[in-house]
Amino acid sequence: MQGDRQVMGSDRLQVVMAQIDMLVGDIPGNAEKVLTAAHEAVEAHDADVVVFPELCLTGYPPEDLLLRPSLDTRIESALAMLAERAPEVTLIVGAPIRDQGGLFNSAVVIADGRIQTRYDKQKLPNYQVFDEKRYFAEGASPCIVEIRGVPVGLTVCEDIWSDGPVEQAAAAGARLVLNLNASPFDMAKQERRRAMLEHRARDNGISLAYVNLVGGQDELVFDGGSMVFDRSGVCAAEAPCFEEGLYPVTFVVEHHCQPVTQPLPEPISMEASVYDALVTGVRDYVNKNGFRSVVLGLSGGIDSAVTLAVAADALGPDRVHAVMMPFRYTAGISLEDAEAEARALDVRYDVFSIESMYDSFMETLAVPFEGTQPNTTEENLQARLRGVLLMSLSNKFGSLVVTTGNKSEMAVGYSTLYGDMAGGFDVLKDVPKTLVYQLARFRNTRSPVIPERVITRPPSAELAPDQKDEDSLPGYDVLDDILNRYIERDMSEEAIVADGFKREDVARVIRLVDINEYKRRQAPIGPRITERGFGKDRRYPITNGWKPGV
Repeated sequence: MQGDRQVMGSDRLQVVMAQIDMLVGDIPGNAEKVLTAAHEAVEAHDADVVVFPELCLTGYPPEDLLLRPSLDTRIESALAMLAERAPEVTLIVGAPIRDQGGLFNSAVVIADGRIQTRYDKQKLPNYQVFDEKRYFAEGASPCIVEIRGVPVGLTVCEDIWSDGPVEQAAAAGARLVLNLNASPFDMAKQERRRAMLEHRARDNGISLAYVNLVGGQDELVFDGGSMVFDRSGVCAAEAPCFEEGLYPVTFVVEHHCQPVTQPLPEPISMEASVYDALVTGVRDYVNKNGFRSVVLGLSGGIDSAVTLAVAADALGPDRVHAVMMPFRYTAGISLEDAEAEARALDVRYDVFSIESMYDSFMETLAVPFEGTQPNTTEENLQARLRGVLLMSLSNKFGSLVVTTGNKSEMAVGYSTLYGDMAGGFDVLKDVPKTLVYQLARFRNTRSPVIPERVITRPPSAELAPDQKDEDSLPGYDVLDDILNRYIERDMSEEAIVADGFKREDVARVIRLVDINEYKRRQAPIGPRITERGFGKDRRYPITNGWKPGV
């Protein structure tokens, strides 16, 4: 057996990165998943140590479930089960642990039938989507555990982004640092992780294994992409993004703990990573919440076309129902393109006109509306009738209504409460309109499912004759640049104007963003793919007297 533990005459340490998808709150189910992974890691990969993501027993983020009175007993039972039933291997498991000092976000070491020790996370993030200081106390010291004679340091997520914890572990004699993560996706996140890990490994002269969660949890998407860096800052192994799995890495143990280099996955484009994040977010939200299928309104426009493609790719065509709900302003090409999209993706497709429903409502409202001119009231009624139809189908058949509004529209309120906003999950909520076009073209490279003229024709809500989005908004290229500066970069009106934008455009866009906060509070959640999504990232008061300016 000793020969099995050597690589070219040297001792080796077999580390398995368990990049897995957990269900928040299902502590017994998550523990069983850890146990299954541990057995597989030993049987298939001859593991010495299996490293799991941050807070894997609760799932991440558990939010106020951490305040439930039975949390501690449930965690104790799960850890006791793992200690009793785990194979002969060292497990590093993320869990919330309480002692006299408070509740800690911990990495728990299980081996030889018992809990050996634990490390408590020192750096608690409290920005963007994170609010760990609401729940956790800070750890204060490093933790070094010997695994097959190798001193291994433990850290948890934010610890590795900050100075201190890795340096402490290296100073305490660690030759390898294992880092447990629940790091959510955004468009440039993996590149930032690589740069950070390279710097941290090289500056401390220590190998690092970065193990990340994968899967969707409400608006957050976790992309995996677990990585190993050697002591000189070279990436030796990288797990694929958005794929669950057990990823083994062999470390040669001589003077140092050196990972054996593996072929790295091919880089993927920004569009591919965003598209896969949306697919992951939809699949997990629908499946984890127990929906049998989804239903959506298909308009013949680009937003609903991309939403339909994501839903079909996430769930399979047999679980997707597309409904076209035409009115007198619906163009013939919209009907043709909607049907072509549904046929290309092989989803169920129905057409239900809202004409008679609209006429009935207008007849009922004839007296109170007498003497008034048509305005957005009549336009919004069309959208609300469509929302009623979709919600009725949802109630009858247990389908989740997925909405199709994009981030640009959500920002400026170009949507109808209780109309096109009616539903449970907005696939494109954090996707700017200009990126929607890029995603459409990307999806067509996998197989052509979106007609070219859907991508090239001017976007329209088709709620009035000859209506175009840009009749009432700046062009989307200009709009998205202004929105990026105001929403994601917190730039002031004056600063945005100084970047070369027309003052009237900037002032109008900012006003629309500010006065439509009340709508966004009532909108469904959707997958977060930027660093500043509408939701946990951006918490503005609805009622406020703040005036734009410097």
